[in-house]
Amino acid sequence: MVQNWKELKYLWRSDLYRYRGKVTVKEFFHELFFEPGFQYSFWMRFCAYLHRHRTNISGRIIYRFFYEVLRHYQIKYGITIHPSTNIGSGFYIGHFGAIVVNQEAVIGKNCNISQSVTIGQTNRGGRKGCPIIGDNVYIGPGTVMIGKIIVGSNAAIGANSVISKDVPDNAVVAGNPASVISYKGSTGYINRTDY
Repeated sequence: MVQNWKELKYLWRSDLYRYRGKVTVKEFFHELFFEPGFQYSFWMRFCAYLHRHRTNISGRIIYRFFYEVLRHYQIKYGITIHPSTNIGSGFYIGHFGAIVVNQEAVIGKNCNISQSVTIGQTNRGGRKGCPIIGDNVYIGPGTVMIGKIIVGSNAAIGANSVISKDVPDNAVVAGNPASVISYKGSTGYINRTDY
């Protein structure tokens, strides 16, 4: 959850850097108007900030207005990530469409999410809960992650994988159910992590 205005600006800049490799006013407006992934993360993070600071009636009205802006982008791009979701800096949505992330999930810094990804909750069993995803994780198209699992830092998840068990650091996993196929990690899939 975004704590203050300074943190919000840092998150916006770190997200922008992941898309463009630099942080300028020109790049910011280009991405805000033409890049669906950045548009969504911009409004999601802004709503997270407003949600935390809705202490009076005017704060609640302002939050509600901008939450409707976010809802517009949810419908337009097919992305459902609630503002209260704990997402680290440098968040990158590679392609939009059919992305659903449970608000109880935790996503580390410099993570890539592709299209048709579901990060969901299980309501029973030993893995009741939501995934916790480390830093520098690449999540390929069509991936499904469910339950209280830990995806280690620098992991790469192959397309159409179903993840229902923990993934070690630096692992490359694929399949249904997913299994480790190497330990080459996400190097080459995650770029611009030095903001």
